[in-house]
Amino acid sequence: MKRLLIAFSLVIAALLIGWQLWPEDAPSTTSYAGLGESVGDFRQARPGTELNFPADHGPHPDYRIEWWYLTANLIAEDGRHFGVQWTLFRQAMAPTDPQSESEIPWASRQLWMAHAALSTPKDHRFSERFARGGIGQAGVDATPFDAWIDDWSLSTVDGTAGFDHLKVTAQGSDFGYRLTLDAEGPLVRHGEQGFSQKSADGQGSMYYSQPFFHVSGEIRVDDKPIAVTGRAWLDREWSSQLLGPTQSGWDWFSLHLANGAKLMAFRLRGGGEDGNQSYLSGSWITPQGDAIPLEGDELRLTPLEYQKVAERELPTRWRVEVPERHLDVEVRARHPNQWMDTSFAYWEGMVKVSGSHGGEGYLEMTGYASE
Repeated sequence: MKRLLIAFSLVIAALLIGWQLWPEDAPSTTSYAGLGESVGDFRQARPGTELNFPADHGPHPDYRIEWWYLTANLIAEDGRHFGVQWTLFRQAMAPTDPQSESEIPWASRQLWMAHAALSTPKDHRFSERFARGGIGQAGVDATPFDAWIDDWSLSTVDGTAGFDHLKVTAQGSDFGYRLTLDAEGPLVRHGEQGFSQKSADGQGSMYYSQPFFHVSGEIRVDDKPIAVTGRAWLDREWSSQLLGPTQSGWDWFSLHLANGAKLMAFRLRGGGEDGNQSYLSGSWITPQGDAIPLEGDELRLTPLEYQKVAERELPTRWRVEVPERHLDVEVRARHPNQWMDTSFAYWEGMVKVSGSHGGEGYLEMTGYASE
């Protein structure tokens, strides 16, 4: 039975990272995890699509990929910094057929994967889980809000549909956490009222965030409980073709600034006729929660220092500039070893901000090739 479960997990992992997911005659691509492939019969994110809450807190099975993505910067009473990640991914093997899936649960075309991680001042710990949809092992309900896989969960505290008061829990072999999240600001729509363009060709996603969580609770490091407080950022995103055909990966920032403003910024590498251009975009978020789109020269992301991590040269120190907001900061990883060695590997970790503004946040880097 154990070998059967391991084999089943490997099959799901293969499907999730695109080995068997796309038609054999699909165009070739260098995009990360197949996210630049054509959409086929899946629905595509488009400008003018209206976000609808609380329904959009739930799943969108007619899109190919989706995630509920939480990161938190935490501090203990003794001043030590910790970082938490909780992510639930949904991947569709084919456009959904709700009737067949309700009649035969194992006919579900939805696959689920989750990542949980804890960054300490010295190391990085993570765990990964897989599930098939339709059998109750994983899923998301919008009303009341509840996202889960096995005993990991992100759900409402008071049985409501919104993101105002949430609790999150997960555990691995040598870490765990149980945290409460209280929103102190509004939901934020990125891009064009929630449509976030990702390439000059027009690919994109539906994307909104709750970046105003105050966090309290407890983490566990080697069975030792530690009380923590801090700030968290929850991203919600879904798409069917997230990248352009020549884009290979991204560098993604979510920053809490000391003056109460927030910054979401990303660089998608590759694109253009020569395949060497990058596409930049972001949102400047005021302390009151107003989102101001950033495009072109309004945003600059410049790598300053590379370090070898998991046989890859990764930029762990950056210069981030938003000239109109008088932002000129250095963003540095608290330590370089925050590598997620999961089924599709990437770097995800806590960063500190210095320069014109102080602050902290998270950085995600994907698609860097090993040497």
